[in-house]
Amino acid sequence: MLDVVVSAQNNAGMVAQVQTEGYNFVIDESGMQTGVKNSPDPYDYILSALGACTVITLHMYAQRKKWPLERAEVRLRHERMHTDDCAACETQDAKLNQITKKLYLYGALSPEQRQRLEVISSRCPVQKTLEAGLTIKTILEP
Repeated sequence: MLDVVVSAQNNAGMVAQVQTEGYNFVIDESGMQTGVKNSPDPYDYILSALGACTVITLHMYAQRKKWPLERAEVRLRHERMHTDDCAACETQDAKLNQITKKLYLYGALSPEQRQRLEVISSRCPVQKTLEAGLTIKTILEP
């Protein structure tokens, strides 16, 4: 697996250039200052990764079961919960970030198949990673 390389120039504002295995794209947080969004921000990419993993996982499962899933769509929203709304905010397990996934399944699926696909939607590798939490190790190179 190759590294993802992200860089930002001093004169480029709040814009980062991303390179990964022959692909280049931009992450732009300028909208925080200007109010105008020109490109996806970091959370857009997190939600996109989760959404893509979810719908692909659903299609893989449905194909294996030979179920008539024609289209899977997920709409995602990231929200920060306010501490007033959090009964356990003082504990280490409290989570102040929440992603809401709205799942839309199209095709001649039975109610049982739809229910099973809802369960399967939470088993994609990206969701498992996000829910488990991450350890991030930073190394300052010379």
